[in-house]
Amino acid sequence: MVFSGITATEAQIDQKSGANVSASYTGDMKKEMLLQAESYVNVATGFNWSDWYAGSPNVDVKYIITEATSSLVAIEAVKYDMSGFTSRVEAEDMINVLFARFVQCLDILTEIGTETFMTEA
Repeated sequence: MVFSGITATEAQIDQKSGANVSASYTGDMKKEMLLQAESYVNVATGFNWSDWYAGSPNVDVKYIITEATSSLVAIEAVKYDMSGFTSRVEAEDMINVLFARFVQCLDILTEIGTETFMTEA
């Protein structure tokens, strides 16, 4: 199956997951997790960013959605099998960095005025 996500590409997820991520975390798994991540962001912020993202030409602002969803999927990829990392601490550090970034993005997306700013940019 060809990877098809709305807000992130497989390459963006792979880059964040790191060189030591398990190759058995397949494109299908990434796709399914991306759908969950997109849904989570939409519900948590109270706005359907997926629909807006697909039709928006505003590349200067819309990639914060990519940043959020790809970070969440990369966390799942690292969690799936940590045996390829040089240590468990390395994998946990990656998860912590990705989670911190995801939380920062979600904080921005839930701020009053962000939706208007992004949709009218």
